[in-house]
Amino acid sequence: MWQELRRRFFSVTRTRALPARVQRVIEEQQAQSERIIAWAHLLIVAVFAALYTFTPKGFSGDVMLEPVPYVLAIYFAFAAIRYLIVRRARPAGWFIALATIAEVTLLMLLIWSYHLQYEQPPGFYLRATTLLYVFIFIALGALRFEARYVVLAGVAALAGWLVLVLYALREAMVGDLITRDFVEYTLTHKLLIGAEIDKMIPIALVTLIVAVVILRARSLLVRSAKEAAAAAELSRFFAPEVALAITGSAEPLRPGEGELRDAAILHCDIQGFTRLSRQLSPNDLMRLLADYEARMVPVIQGHGGSVDKFIGDGILVSFGAAMATGSYAADALRAVESLLGAAEDWRREREARGLTPLVLRFTVTAGTVVFGAIGDESRLEFTVIGDPVNLAVKLDAQARNDGVRALVTAEALDLARAQGYLPTRALDERRAVNVPGTAETRDLVAFVG
Repeated sequence: MWQELRRRFFSVTRTRALPARVQRVIEEQQAQSERIIAWAHLLIVAVFAALYTFTPKGFSGDVMLEPVPYVLAIYFAFAAIRYLIVRRARPAGWFIALATIAEVTLLMLLIWSYHLQYEQPPGFYLRATTLLYVFIFIALGALRFEARYVVLAGVAALAGWLVLVLYALREAMVGDLITRDFVEYTLTHKLLIGAEIDKMIPIALVTLIVAVVILRARSLLVRSAKEAAAAAELSRFFAPEVALAITGSAEPLRPGEGELRDAAILHCDIQGFTRLSRQLSPNDLMRLLADYEARMVPVIQGHGGSVDKFIGDGILVSFGAAMATGSYAADALRAVESLLGAAEDWRREREARGLTPLVLRFTVTAGTVVFGAIGDESRLEFTVIGDPVNLAVKLDAQARNDGVRALVTAEALDLARAQGYLPTRALDERRAVNVPGTAETRDLVAFVG
Protein backbone atom coordinates (compact mmCIF):
# COMPACT_ATOMS: atom_id res chain seq x y z
CA MET A 1 0.00 0.00 0.00
CA TRP A 2 2.83 2.39 0.91
CA GLN A 3 4.57 1.69 -2.38
CA GLU A 4 1.39 2.57 -4.28
CA LEU A 5 0.94 5.82 -2.36
CA ARG A 6 4.60 6.68 -2.89
CA ARG A 7 4.31 5.99 -6.60
CA ARG A 8 1.17 8.10 -7.00
CA PHE A 9 2.11 11.05 -4.83
CA PHE A 10 5.87 11.39 -5.04
CA SER A 11 6.88 10.04 -8.43
CA VAL A 12 6.67 12.05 -11.62
CA THR A 13 3.46 11.38 -13.47
CA ARG A 14 4.52 9.20 -16.37
CA THR A 15 3.81 10.79 -19.72
CA ARG A 16 6.61 9.28 -21.76
CA ALA A 17 4.29 6.60 -23.08
CA LEU A 18 1.97 9.29 -24.44
CA PRO A 19 2.24 10.50 -28.03
CA ALA A 20 4.60 13.45 -28.46
CA ARG A 21 1.76 15.79 -29.46
CA VAL A 22 -0.12 14.94 -26.22
CA GLN A 23 3.02 15.50 -24.17
CA ARG A 24 3.40 18.91 -25.80
CA VAL A 25 -0.16 19.88 -24.85
CA ILE A 26 0.44 18.86 -21.23
CA GLU A 27 3.80 20.65 -21.11
CA GLU A 28 2.21 23.82 -22.48
CA GLN A 29 -0.44 23.66 -19.77
CA GLN A 30 2.22 23.14 -17.11
CA ALA A 31 4.30 26.04 -18.39
CA GLN A 32 1.24 28.29 -18.36
CA SER A 33 0.50 27.18 -14.78
CA GLU A 34 4.03 28.11 -13.69
CA ARG A 35 3.57 31.61 -15.09
CA ILE A 36 0.26 31.99 -13.23
CA ILE A 37 1.91 30.79 -10.00
CA ALA A 38 4.78 33.25 -10.46
CA TRP A 39 2.29 36.09 -10.90
CA ALA A 40 0.40 34.92 -7.81
CA HIS A 41 3.54 35.10 -5.66
CA LEU A 42 4.23 38.63 -6.82
CA LEU A 43 0.65 39.50 -5.90
CA ILE A 44 1.03 37.89 -2.47
CA VAL A 45 4.16 39.96 -1.79
CA ALA A 46 2.30 43.09 -2.86
CA VAL A 47 -0.59 42.28 -0.51
CA PHE A 48 1.78 41.63 2.39
CA ALA A 49 3.65 44.88 1.70
CA ALA A 50 0.42 46.89 1.40
CA LEU A 51 -0.99 45.50 4.63
CA TYR A 52 2.23 46.18 6.47
CA THR A 53 2.64 49.68 5.04
CA PHE A 54 -0.87 51.04 5.36
CA THR A 55 -2.25 49.39 8.49
CA PRO A 56 -1.56 50.97 11.87
CA LYS A 57 1.49 49.51 13.61
CA GLY A 58 0.98 47.71 16.88
CA PHE A 59 4.51 48.34 18.14
CA SER A 60 6.36 51.41 19.34
CA GLY A 61 8.22 53.57 16.86
CA ASP A 62 11.54 53.14 18.65
CA VAL A 63 11.60 49.35 18.34
CA MET A 64 15.18 48.17 17.93
CA LEU A 65 14.46 45.46 15.36
CA GLU A 66 11.93 45.59 12.51
CA PRO A 67 12.53 42.34 10.55
CA VAL A 68 9.29 42.19 8.53
CA PRO A 69 10.45 44.59 5.78
CA TYR A 70 13.64 42.55 5.34
CA VAL A 71 11.70 39.31 5.03
CA LEU A 72 9.33 40.93 2.54
CA ALA A 73 12.29 42.23 0.54
CA ILE A 74 13.79 38.73 0.38
CA TYR A 75 10.39 37.33 -0.59
CA PHE A 76 10.02 39.93 -3.35
CA ALA A 77 13.48 39.21 -4.73
CA PHE A 78 12.71 35.49 -4.73
CA ALA A 79 9.32 36.02 -6.47
CA ALA A 80 10.86 38.34 -9.08
CA ILE A 81 13.66 35.89 -9.92
CA ARG A 82 11.15 33.10 -10.14
CA TYR A 83 9.00 35.13 -12.53
CA LEU A 84 11.94 35.92 -14.81
CA ILE A 85 12.87 32.23 -14.95
CA VAL A 86 9.40 30.92 -15.77
CA ARG A 87 8.91 33.56 -18.47
CA ARG A 88 11.59 31.85 -20.54
CA ALA A 89 10.63 28.22 -19.99
CA ARG A 90 9.13 25.86 -17.48
CA PRO A 91 11.82 25.26 -14.82
CA ALA A 92 13.16 21.85 -13.90
CA GLY A 93 11.49 19.75 -11.24
CA TRP A 94 14.26 20.34 -8.69
CA PHE A 95 13.81 24.11 -9.02
CA ILE A 96 10.05 23.85 -8.49
CA ALA A 97 10.59 21.66 -5.42
CA LEU A 98 13.21 24.06 -4.03
CA ALA A 99 10.96 27.05 -4.71
CA THR A 100 8.03 25.32 -2.97
CA ILE A 101 10.10 24.75 0.15
CA ALA A 102 11.57 28.25 0.00
CA GLU A 103 8.22 30.02 -0.24
CA VAL A 104 6.84 28.17 2.79
CA THR A 105 10.08 28.78 4.69
CA LEU A 106 9.87 32.51 3.99
CA LEU A 107 6.29 32.56 5.25
CA MET A 108 7.30 30.78 8.47
CA LEU A 109 10.24 33.15 8.88
CA LEU A 110 7.87 36.09 8.49
CA ILE A 111 5.57 34.66 11.18
CA TRP A 112 8.51 33.94 13.49
CA SER A 113 9.73 37.54 13.20
CA TYR A 114 6.53 38.93 14.66
CA HIS A 115 7.52 38.25 18.28
CA LEU A 116 10.79 40.09 17.75
CA GLN A 117 9.22 43.10 16.15
CA TYR A 118 6.45 43.34 18.71
CA GLU A 119 8.85 42.44 21.58
CA GLN A 120 6.62 39.64 22.84
CA PRO A 121 7.21 36.02 23.90
CA PRO A 122 7.40 33.47 21.03
CA GLY A 123 3.88 32.27 21.85
CA PHE A 124 2.72 35.61 20.45
CA TYR A 125 3.39 34.63 16.82
CA LEU A 126 1.34 31.45 17.19
CA ARG A 127 -1.77 33.66 17.10
CA ALA A 128 -0.79 35.21 13.73
CA THR A 129 -3.47 34.79 11.11
CA THR A 130 -0.69 34.90 8.51
CA LEU A 131 -0.57 31.10 8.85
CA LEU A 132 -3.69 30.98 6.69
CA TYR A 133 -1.55 31.96 3.68
CA VAL A 134 -0.20 28.41 3.81
CA PHE A 135 -3.44 27.26 2.20
CA ILE A 136 -2.80 29.65 -0.71
CA PHE A 137 0.57 28.01 -1.34
CA ILE A 138 -1.00 24.56 -1.21
CA ALA A 139 -3.80 25.63 -3.57
CA LEU A 140 -1.34 27.22 -6.02
CA GLY A 141 0.41 23.89 -6.31
CA ALA A 142 -2.81 22.44 -7.68
CA LEU A 143 -2.33 24.49 -10.86
CA ARG A 144 0.59 22.25 -11.82
CA PHE A 145 -1.51 19.07 -12.06
CA GLU A 146 1.22 17.26 -10.12
CA ALA A 147 0.28 16.05 -6.65
CA ARG A 148 3.88 15.76 -5.45
CA TYR A 149 4.30 19.55 -5.28
CA VAL A 150 1.11 19.96 -3.27
CA VAL A 151 2.26 17.26 -0.87
CA LEU A 152 5.66 18.94 -0.64
CA ALA A 153 4.05 22.30 0.18
CA GLY A 154 1.85 20.68 2.82
CA VAL A 155 4.73 18.77 4.40
CA ALA A 156 6.90 21.90 4.41
CA ALA A 157 4.09 23.87 6.07
CA LEU A 158 3.58 21.19 8.73
CA ALA A 159 7.32 20.97 9.38
CA GLY A 160 7.70 24.74 9.52
CA TRP A 161 4.81 25.21 11.91
CA LEU A 162 6.07 22.34 14.07
CA VAL A 163 9.46 24.05 14.34
CA LEU A 164 7.75 27.29 15.37
CA VAL A 165 5.66 25.47 17.95
CA LEU A 166 8.70 23.66 19.39
CA TYR A 167 10.62 26.94 19.55
CA ALA A 168 7.73 28.62 21.37
CA LEU A 169 7.32 25.54 23.59
CA ARG A 170 10.95 25.69 24.68
CA GLU A 171 10.60 29.33 25.69
CA ALA A 172 7.23 28.66 27.32
CA MET A 173 8.64 25.88 29.47
CA VAL A 174 11.31 28.23 30.79
CA GLY A 175 8.86 30.98 31.56
CA ASP A 176 6.00 28.76 32.76
CA LEU A 177 3.83 29.87 29.82
CA ILE A 178 2.10 26.55 29.08
CA THR A 179 -1.63 26.20 29.83
CA ARG A 180 -4.43 23.71 29.42
CA ASP A 181 -7.13 26.36 29.78
CA PHE A 182 -8.51 27.52 26.43
CA VAL A 183 -9.79 30.81 27.89
CA GLU A 184 -6.39 31.58 29.36
CA TYR A 185 -4.84 30.65 26.04
CA THR A 186 -6.99 33.13 24.14
CA LEU A 187 -6.47 35.97 26.62
CA THR A 188 -2.73 35.60 27.20
CA HIS A 189 0.43 34.61 25.38
CA LYS A 190 0.47 31.21 27.01
CA LEU A 191 0.80 28.15 24.80
CA LEU A 192 -1.94 25.51 24.45
CA ILE A 193 -0.43 22.48 22.74
CA GLY A 194 -3.81 21.08 21.66
CA ALA A 195 -4.67 24.32 19.86
CA GLU A 196 -1.48 24.13 17.80
CA ILE A 197 -2.21 20.53 16.89
CA ASP A 198 -5.68 21.64 15.79
CA LYS A 199 -4.03 24.07 13.35
CA MET A 200 -1.83 21.34 11.89
CA ILE A 201 -4.66 18.88 11.28
CA PRO A 202 -6.48 21.09 8.69
CA ILE A 203 -3.17 21.70 6.89
CA ALA A 204 -2.61 17.95 6.61
CA LEU A 205 -6.19 17.20 5.54
CA VAL A 206 -6.36 20.01 2.98
CA THR A 207 -3.04 18.82 1.52
CA LEU A 208 -4.35 15.27 1.23
CA ILE A 209 -7.67 16.33 -0.30
CA VAL A 210 -6.07 18.68 -2.84
CA ALA A 211 -3.51 16.01 -3.77
CA VAL A 212 -6.27 13.48 -4.45
CA VAL A 213 -8.18 16.06 -6.50
CA ILE A 214 -5.04 16.73 -8.56
CA LEU A 215 -4.54 13.04 -9.24
CA ARG A 216 -8.04 12.89 -10.65
CA ALA A 217 -7.59 16.17 -12.53
CA ARG A 218 -4.30 14.95 -13.98
CA SER A 219 -6.04 11.89 -15.32
CA LEU A 220 -8.73 14.07 -16.90
CA LEU A 221 -6.08 16.41 -18.33
CA VAL A 222 -4.25 13.53 -19.99
CA ARG A 223 -7.51 12.13 -21.33
CA SER A 224 -8.70 15.50 -22.65
CA ALA A 225 -5.29 16.16 -24.22
CA LYS A 226 -5.49 12.80 -25.95
CA GLU A 227 -8.99 13.52 -27.21
CA ALA A 228 -8.04 17.02 -28.37
CA ALA A 229 -5.03 15.66 -30.22
CA ALA A 230 -7.16 12.89 -31.69
CA ALA A 231 -9.77 15.42 -32.82
CA ALA A 232 -7.06 17.53 -34.46
CA GLU A 233 -5.74 14.46 -36.25
CA LEU A 234 -9.25 13.40 -37.28
CA SER A 235 -9.76 16.76 -38.98
CA ARG A 236 -6.78 15.87 -41.19
CA PHE A 237 -8.26 12.51 -42.18
CA PHE A 238 -11.90 13.60 -42.32
CA ALA A 239 -13.75 16.74 -43.23
CA PRO A 240 -14.00 19.06 -40.20
CA GLU A 241 -17.75 18.50 -40.03
CA VAL A 242 -17.28 14.72 -39.97
CA ALA A 243 -14.55 14.99 -37.32
CA LEU A 244 -16.94 17.09 -35.22
CA ALA A 245 -19.69 14.50 -35.68
CA ILE A 246 -17.31 11.78 -34.48
CA THR A 247 -15.84 13.59 -31.46
CA GLY A 248 -19.11 15.29 -30.48
CA SER A 249 -21.31 12.21 -30.69
CA ALA A 250 -23.24 11.62 -27.47
CA GLU A 251 -23.22 7.86 -28.05
CA PRO A 252 -20.62 5.54 -29.60
CA LEU A 253 -20.97 5.46 -33.37
CA ARG A 254 -22.27 2.21 -34.81
CA PRO A 255 -22.28 0.92 -38.38
CA GLY A 256 -25.59 0.82 -40.17
CA GLU A 257 -26.89 4.13 -38.83
CA GLY A 258 -27.57 6.92 -41.31
CA GLU A 259 -29.65 9.99 -42.06
CA LEU A 260 -31.40 11.22 -45.18
CA ARG A 261 -30.01 14.55 -46.32
CA ASP A 262 -30.66 16.87 -49.23
CA ALA A 263 -27.19 17.45 -50.62
CA ALA A 264 -25.07 18.27 -53.63
CA ILE A 265 -22.26 15.96 -54.71
CA LEU A 266 -19.11 17.21 -56.43
CA HIS A 267 -16.60 14.92 -58.15
CA CYS A 268 -13.13 16.14 -59.17
CA ASP A 269 -10.84 14.26 -61.55
CA ILE A 270 -7.59 14.69 -63.49
CA GLN A 271 -7.96 13.97 -67.19
CA GLY A 272 -5.56 11.30 -68.45
CA PHE A 273 -4.32 10.46 -64.96
CA THR A 274 -4.12 6.70 -65.59
CA ARG A 275 -1.77 7.22 -68.53
CA LEU A 276 0.24 9.80 -66.58
CA SER A 277 0.62 7.50 -63.58
CA ARG A 278 2.44 4.96 -65.75
CA GLN A 279 4.99 7.56 -66.80
CA LEU A 280 5.86 8.91 -63.33
CA SER A 281 7.93 7.40 -60.58
CA PRO A 282 6.06 6.55 -57.36
CA ASN A 283 7.48 9.60 -55.56
CA ASP A 284 6.69 11.96 -58.45
CA LEU A 285 3.18 10.52 -58.66
CA MET A 286 2.52 11.06 -54.96
CA ARG A 287 3.95 14.59 -55.12
CA LEU A 288 1.64 15.34 -58.04
CA LEU A 289 -1.40 14.13 -56.10
CA ALA A 290 -0.32 16.07 -53.02
CA ASP A 291 0.03 19.26 -55.08
CA TYR A 292 -3.32 18.68 -56.76
CA GLU A 293 -5.16 18.03 -53.50
CA ALA A 294 -3.41 20.91 -51.71
CA ARG A 295 -4.83 23.26 -54.35
CA MET A 296 -8.32 21.82 -54.61
CA VAL A 297 -9.21 20.98 -50.99
CA PRO A 298 -8.88 24.52 -49.54
CA VAL A 299 -11.14 25.84 -52.31
CA ILE A 300 -13.67 23.11 -51.61
CA GLN A 301 -13.65 23.73 -47.86
CA GLY A 302 -13.82 27.46 -48.41
CA HIS A 303 -17.25 26.95 -50.01
CA GLY A 304 -18.51 24.62 -47.29
CA GLY A 305 -17.72 21.32 -48.98
CA SER A 306 -16.82 18.18 -47.03
CA VAL A 307 -14.31 15.85 -48.65
CA ASP A 308 -15.85 12.40 -48.45
CA LYS A 309 -12.90 10.46 -49.82
CA PHE A 310 -9.90 10.49 -52.13
CA ILE A 311 -9.96 7.74 -54.76
CA GLY A 312 -6.71 7.95 -56.68
CA ASP A 313 -6.99 11.25 -58.52
CA GLY A 314 -10.70 11.48 -57.74
CA ILE A 315 -12.04 13.68 -54.96
CA LEU A 316 -15.60 13.01 -53.83
CA VAL A 317 -17.17 15.96 -52.03
CA SER A 318 -20.54 16.54 -50.40
CA PHE A 319 -22.34 19.80 -49.64
CA GLY A 320 -25.07 19.70 -47.02
CA ALA A 321 -24.59 16.03 -46.05
CA ALA A 322 -22.15 16.17 -43.14
CA MET A 323 -23.78 19.41 -41.98
CA ALA A 324 -27.24 20.34 -43.20
CA THR A 325 -27.47 23.67 -45.01
CA GLY A 326 -30.05 25.46 -47.10
CA SER A 327 -27.54 26.51 -49.77
CA TYR A 328 -25.89 23.20 -50.60
CA ALA A 329 -26.45 23.35 -54.36
CA ALA A 330 -25.46 27.03 -54.62
CA ASP A 331 -22.32 26.34 -52.58
CA ALA A 332 -21.39 23.44 -54.85
CA LEU A 333 -21.68 25.46 -58.06
CA ARG A 334 -19.81 28.41 -56.57
CA ALA A 335 -17.11 25.93 -55.61
CA VAL A 336 -16.99 24.65 -59.21
CA GLU A 337 -16.39 28.16 -60.55
CA SER A 338 -13.58 28.71 -58.05
CA LEU A 339 -12.11 25.30 -58.79
CA LEU A 340 -12.08 26.03 -62.50
CA GLY A 341 -10.07 29.16 -61.78
CA ALA A 342 -7.66 27.29 -59.47
CA ALA A 343 -7.24 24.53 -62.06
CA GLU A 344 -6.42 27.07 -64.77
CA ASP A 345 -3.83 28.75 -62.52
CA TRP A 346 -2.23 25.36 -61.82
CA ARG A 347 -2.15 24.51 -65.51
CA ARG A 348 -0.35 27.76 -66.34
CA GLU A 349 2.15 27.26 -63.51
CA ARG A 350 3.01 23.78 -64.75
CA GLU A 351 3.45 25.05 -68.30
CA ALA A 352 5.77 27.81 -67.09
CA ARG A 353 7.89 25.18 -65.27
CA GLY A 354 8.07 22.98 -68.37
CA LEU A 355 5.77 20.31 -66.89
CA THR A 356 2.89 18.55 -68.58
CA PRO A 357 -0.21 20.76 -68.28
CA LEU A 358 -3.12 18.99 -66.65
CA VAL A 359 -6.83 19.35 -67.33
CA LEU A 360 -9.23 18.88 -64.42
CA ARG A 361 -12.88 17.94 -64.69
CA PHE A 362 -15.68 18.70 -62.23
CA THR A 363 -19.20 17.26 -62.09
CA VAL A 364 -22.07 18.14 -59.77
CA THR A 365 -25.38 16.48 -58.95
CA ALA A 366 -27.98 17.16 -56.28
CA GLY A 367 -30.69 15.20 -54.52
CA THR A 368 -31.40 13.06 -51.50
CA VAL A 369 -28.52 10.99 -50.13
CA VAL A 370 -27.91 8.84 -47.07
CA PHE A 371 -25.15 10.09 -44.79
CA GLY A 372 -23.83 7.74 -42.13
CA ALA A 373 -21.27 5.24 -40.95
CA ILE A 374 -20.50 2.01 -42.77
CA GLY A 375 -18.10 -0.82 -41.93
CA ASP A 376 -17.93 -2.93 -38.79
CA GLU A 377 -17.14 -2.25 -35.13
CA SER A 378 -13.39 -2.40 -35.79
CA ARG A 379 -13.33 -0.04 -38.76
CA LEU A 380 -15.92 2.64 -39.57
CA GLU A 381 -16.14 5.16 -42.36
CA PHE A 382 -18.50 8.09 -42.79
CA THR A 383 -19.74 8.40 -46.34
CA VAL A 384 -22.59 9.49 -48.58
CA ILE A 385 -24.63 6.94 -50.52
CA GLY A 386 -27.31 7.38 -53.15
CA ASP A 387 -28.12 8.05 -56.79
CA PRO A 388 -26.63 11.57 -56.77
CA VAL A 389 -23.27 10.08 -55.70
CA ASN A 390 -23.27 7.42 -58.42
CA LEU A 391 -24.39 9.91 -61.06
CA ALA A 392 -21.67 12.44 -60.15
CA VAL A 393 -19.01 9.82 -60.79
CA LYS A 394 -20.63 8.67 -64.05
CA LEU A 395 -20.94 12.23 -65.32
CA ASP A 396 -17.15 12.34 -65.41
CA ALA A 397 -17.15 10.03 -68.43
CA GLN A 398 -19.76 12.21 -70.11
CA ALA A 399 -17.68 15.34 -69.47
CA ARG A 400 -14.64 13.61 -70.96
CA ASN A 401 -16.64 12.58 -74.04
CA ASP A 402 -18.03 16.09 -74.46
CA GLY A 403 -14.65 17.71 -73.90
CA VAL A 404 -15.91 20.02 -71.14
CA ARG A 405 -14.27 20.80 -67.82
CA ALA A 406 -17.42 21.15 -65.69
CA LEU A 407 -20.73 19.37 -66.13
CA VAL A 408 -23.71 19.60 -63.77
CA THR A 409 -27.27 18.33 -63.83
CA ALA A 410 -30.01 20.81 -64.73
CA GLU A 411 -31.70 19.86 -61.47
CA ALA A 412 -28.62 20.93 -59.48
CA LEU A 413 -28.47 24.23 -61.40
CA ASP A 414 -32.16 24.96 -60.77
CA LEU A 415 -31.75 24.25 -57.06
CA ALA A 416 -28.65 26.45 -56.92
CA ARG A 417 -30.46 29.34 -58.58
CA ALA A 418 -33.34 28.97 -56.14
CA GLN A 419 -30.77 29.15 -53.33
CA GLY A 420 -29.32 32.43 -54.62
CA TYR A 421 -26.64 31.26 -57.05
CA LEU A 422 -25.90 33.57 -59.98
CA PRO A 423 -23.60 32.07 -62.64
CA THR A 424 -20.55 34.12 -63.61
CA ARG A 425 -19.52 31.81 -66.46
CA ALA A 426 -21.29 30.97 -69.69
CA LEU A 427 -23.55 27.92 -69.53
CA ASP A 428 -24.39 25.44 -72.28
CA GLU A 429 -27.64 23.53 -71.72
CA ARG A 430 -27.82 19.97 -73.08
CA ARG A 431 -31.16 18.20 -73.14
CA ALA A 432 -31.89 14.46 -72.81
CA VAL A 433 -28.31 13.28 -72.68
CA ASN A 434 -27.63 9.53 -72.45
CA VAL A 435 -25.09 9.44 -69.61
CA PRO A 436 -22.84 6.35 -69.79
CA GLY A 437 -23.82 3.75 -67.22
CA THR A 438 -27.36 5.08 -66.66
CA ALA A 439 -30.69 3.95 -68.09
CA GLU A 440 -32.37 7.37 -68.18
CA THR A 441 -31.59 10.48 -70.16
CA ARG A 442 -30.57 13.57 -68.21
CA ASP A 443 -30.72 17.29 -68.79
CA LEU A 444 -27.21 18.59 -68.24
CA VAL A 445 -25.48 21.97 -68.20
CA ALA A 446 -21.82 22.54 -69.11
CA PHE A 447 -19.66 25.43 -67.91
CA VAL A 448 -17.87 26.98 -70.85
CA GLY A 449 -15.27 29.73 -70.98
